[in-house]
Amino acid sequence: MSARPMTVAPCGLDRPAARALKRAMDITLASAALLVLLPVLVLIALAIRAESPGPALFRQRRLGRGGREFVMWKFRTMVRDAEHQHAALFAHSREPYWLDLERDPRVTRVGRFLRHTSLDELPQFVNVLRGHMSLVGPRPLIPVEHAQMPAWARVRDDVRPGMTGLWQVSGRTTIGFEDMLRLDCRYVATWSTGSDLMSLLRTIPAVLSRRGAD
Repeated sequence: MSARPMTVAPCGLDRPAARALKRAMDITLASAALLVLLPVLVLIALAIRAESPGPALFRQRRLGRGGREFVMWKFRTMVRDAEHQHAALFAHSREPYWLDLERDPRVTRVGRFLRHTSLDELPQFVNVLRGHMSLVGPRPLIPVEHAQMPAWARVRDDVRPGMTGLWQVSGRTTIGFEDMLRLDCRYVATWSTGSDLMSLLRTIPAVLSRRGAD
């Protein structure tokens, strides 16, 4: 990966009042979303359990603000032993920094629908309420991805990772790892409440178009 440095302007979230406003928006909207979507969450969980054995929820180690580790929740979209197959499948990945397959054989039928519609991400509203994530921010990285991140991109660790953000609304997996990091740095440098609201609004057509959904 290129070691080319990238200049990042001071983040608007350096101000305590700005961080408090962002956190208040996260708590308010995430609480409302979980309340409204509760019947949908139950139906999804039942569909997952009906198709394949194992828990409805999938837990994965991710790194958040300050590089601190947390457990991120998603609906399970793969067979139960999917993590054990990860290393063997990496030889066929289209992207050298993360597993990117044209058709992942571990994904179930229900899981494929959940991924294409991004419904598998809904449990992350709980991560938002717990303060691990924000509604909008950089993509939360797994430890092996974080370890490959160059020094110029470390500024992305200054903010909480998000359920959505510039990477998600710009094409998701159609965007490579280094370009994703540059989008994250741009987000940190240009943050505003208005930009967060715009990303939330842009998430709707991005999900409906299914562009970059794996």
